[in-house]
Amino acid sequence: QVQLVESGGGLVQAGGSLRLSCAASGRTFNILVMGWFRQAPGKEREFVNAIKWNADNTYNADFGKGRFTISRDNAKNTVYLQMNSLKPEDTAEYYCAASLTGRVWAPGDYDYWGQGTQVTVSS
Repeated sequence: QVQLVESGGGLVQAGGSLRLSCAASGRTFNILVMGWFRQAPGKEREFVNAIKWNADNTYNADFGKGRFTISRDNAKNTVYLQMNSLKPEDTAEYYCAASLTGRVWAPGDYDYWGQGTQVTVSS
């Protein structure tokens, strides 16, 4: 089992920044990929970005390129999502997830999920 706990969400004005954190615990040695997803009310959960647990490969959705950066600290078993130049359309619940298979892009590729953290961007 892997447990994931997100933190760092909140209310921010458009153009501002937030950094989300996701702390992993449990059988983290099984993790191959960590990802971030988001879900706005009435919409499907969508991929934000992902990073390999033991390599520097990152994967990014087009809407976040140049604004969102994923990183990790293996010593702390923590993954970060730095979000800059936030827009009202970035408002959503943000979830981190762990993939044991190495697949990246779809929610179904992930085996464990955090509880989510709310990000609200005001205009």
